[in-house]
Amino acid sequence: MLYDAYEVQRSWLAGASQWANLSSDWLTSTANPLSYNGMSGIVAASLDVFAHAAAPRGKPAFGIGETVLEGRTYKVREEIVDRLPFGQLKRFVKEGGLEGQPKLLIVAPMSGHFATLLRGTVERLLPGHEVFITDWRDAKYVSLKDGHFDLDDYIDYLIRWTGMIGPGAHMLAVCQPSVPAYAAVALMNADDHPATPKSLTMMGGPIDTREAPTAVNTLATERPHAWFQQNVVCTVPNLYPGGGRKVYPGFLQLAGFMTMNLGSHLVSHWEMFKHLVVGDEESADATRAFYDEYRSVADMTAEFYLQTVDVVFQRHLLPKGELMHRGRRVDPATITKTALLAIEGERDDISGVGQTRAALKVATALSPEMKKYHLAKGVGHYGIFNGRKWREKIAPVVERFIADHG
Repeated sequence: MLYDAYEVQRSWLAGASQWANLSSDWLTSTANPLSYNGMSGIVAASLDVFAHAAAPRGKPAFGIGETVLEGRTYKVREEIVDRLPFGQLKRFVKEGGLEGQPKLLIVAPMSGHFATLLRGTVERLLPGHEVFITDWRDAKYVSLKDGHFDLDDYIDYLIRWTGMIGPGAHMLAVCQPSVPAYAAVALMNADDHPATPKSLTMMGGPIDTREAPTAVNTLATERPHAWFQQNVVCTVPNLYPGGGRKVYPGFLQLAGFMTMNLGSHLVSHWEMFKHLVVGDEESADATRAFYDEYRSVADMTAEFYLQTVDVVFQRHLLPKGELMHRGRRVDPATITKTALLAIEGERDDISGVGQTRAALKVATALSPEMKKYHLAKGVGHYGIFNGRKWREKIAPVVERFIADHG
């Protein structure tokens, strides 16, 4: 019922957004005599902000058409290397040469947003690396005939795709996938897999959420597992290809993130309104672009979501050495060939300081020279992988680490 009610509201807001957008355009049109009234600009700006906030959103495009290396511009195209029911392996191909660059698999979160949330991560690392990314699919578009998808499947996908990229590759996991990426690397090390990654970089990942618990961690631990099954799992309406599938809807995840920092989101929209009133379209467009991405959300399967809550946030099985993958224990002590880099943001309110660093501590058999920790001063969760500090301060650390362990 909750999902159906959301769809009704979304349809209504889509119509209201269109009306507001048309009204805003009319109020600012030079053909409208009322546009010369001083109040028209203020009303138009208000309608514009509402239209943007209420507009429906689908999956964004990466839109990376070119990259620059040493002053030379290279055209970039996207290539699908492998396609599975719940995701695809995407490669960013630079046309015009550049052989022998380090291969890098960026593991995007399956946590309510699309892989395009990491557009800034890809753009920054693309000039010097052959970049691949996990492009996860919105679960409401996956038919029930395609089966289920849980944490075990996630790990299987990563092992399969790393194998397809081939020996000598590196892996970078942003936030939530730090856990399945770490598990995949441990299993590949244990099996002496020929495509075992040379390095794994984990950024703001919940390896051990007992360290510096945040509001996200508290929410997961203060309620029993049954509460999540009963209150946040919904059934996809039949109007989607995945009709009947049990999911944790993206709109609930977005609501949670927005509520955590409601004040800052309200201020951002107020600033956008003021920019529009004074005609500062460039600043307003920057806010629009951020929220176009931030509010584009995807559903994740109920089994993946519930297993993650249980395994990662409630029982902490990975750092305890008790995580099981298809009946086999994932032992961090088997990691001996993959160098590990843990990056944390000093102001991260989603993965607290120490949660990602724990990955280095539990890899007891890995030599110290193959471990590195970096604390990004003054950086919040999204600033770890996007924005100026990522580009100028954090990305160089990642690049040096990959080069040192290539």
